[in-house]
Amino acid sequence: MLQIEKKKCFVELGKFLSQFSLDINTKNETVLHNDLYFDTFKDLLELSQSHNGWFTPEQVYFAVQSWAEALTEEHLNQWLAAYNLEEVKSKTVGLILAGNIPLVGFHDFLSVLISGHKALVKTSSNDQHLIQFLAKYLITVEPELSNYITFTDGKLENFDAIIATGSNNTARYFEFYFKDKPSIIRKNRNSVAVLNGKETHEHLVQLGEDIFRYFGLGCRNVSKLFVPKDYSFEAFFKAIYEYKDVIFYEKYSNNYDYNKAVFLMSNFKLLDNEFLTLKEDTSYASPISSVFYEYYENIADLQIRLTNEAEQIQCIVSNNLIENSIPFGKTQKPELWDYADNVDTIAFLLSL
Repeated sequence: MLQIEKKKCFVELGKFLSQFSLDINTKNETVLHNDLYFDTFKDLLELSQSHNGWFTPEQVYFAVQSWAEALTEEHLNQWLAAYNLEEVKSKTVGLILAGNIPLVGFHDFLSVLISGHKALVKTSSNDQHLIQFLAKYLITVEPELSNYITFTDGKLENFDAIIATGSNNTARYFEFYFKDKPSIIRKNRNSVAVLNGKETHEHLVQLGEDIFRYFGLGCRNVSKLFVPKDYSFEAFFKAIYEYKDVIFYEKYSNNYDYNKAVFLMSNFKLLDNEFLTLKEDTSYASPISSVFYEYYENIADLQIRLTNEAEQIQCIVSNNLIENSIPFGKTQKPELWDYADNVDTIAFLLSL
C-alpha cells in the first residue's frame, strides 16, 4: 500500500472528525461513510464519560477537534517533508498506549501507519473505544489497512519493535521485558511555566488553559511554576478565575479536597483560591488540583537547570524567557512534529 494512499485516508479521517464539536455536530454530506459512522460516533462521544469518568464531553470534543485540525493534507505534508518514506520495509510495531487523556496514543498509531509499518495495538482500559472506532473508519475508507492494524487484549507477540508509554514504574518493566527489541519507552514527565511578573492578563488566562485542560492529567499540562523572588500571585489568581467551574466536576473536586487536606495536615503553607492550591515545592509532579511553584534568582541559571533536568520535562511555557519554550495556551495543542519526550518517532520507525 502506497504511503500517499495512507495519507489520504488520514485526511478523510480529519474531515470526518471536523464535523463534531461541543456546541453542535454538523453533518457534512461530502464526508465519506457518514451513513455508517456519523451517528455511531456521536453516540460514542456522548458515552465516553461512562467509560472513563475524566472524559467529560468538553475534554473529549477538544481532543477530537485537535485531531481534526491536525489531519489536513497541508499539515501532514509539512510534517512528513523531512523524511524519506519511499523504501520502508514494513515491520510490525507493538504499541502500548496510555489512557490518561482522550486519544493520547493516536500520534503513535498514526506514525506507525503513515511510515509504512503495521500497528499491533494494546490500548489502555481507560481509553480503548475512541481509537478503535477511528481505526474502523480508516479501514472502511481503505480496506487494505486491515492488513496493517491489529488490536489485542492479551500479551503482545510477533512484533519487531515497540513503543510503550507508562509510569516510571511500568517503564522499568517495559525496559526489561523488551530489552531485545528496538524500542521507545516513555516515562513520567511534567510541564513547567516560567514567569517573570511581566505577563499580561491574557498570558495568564492562557496559562490557565495549560493547567486545567484535561483536568491537568496530561504530561503536557503545566504542573510547576518558576517565578522570581517576591513574585505576587495576585494577577495569576485573578486570571485563572475563568476556570473556577472546574470545581463543580465531582472527580476534580474530590481530588482538590483530598490533596488540600493532606497538605494542611502536613502543615504545608498553601496559596489557595478554593479550586486550585499552590505549594512551594522543588518537585515537578504535582497532584491533580495543585500546582507547585519555586522561586528563581537568575534566568540564565534556571535555563541551565532546566536543560540539565530535561528528562523530567515534557515542555516549557514562557513568554520567550527560556530557549525553545512554547507560548502560553499551547501545551495541549501540539503540532504533528512536536514529539513526546523530544524523541523523533518517525526517525525511529525509519531506522527499523
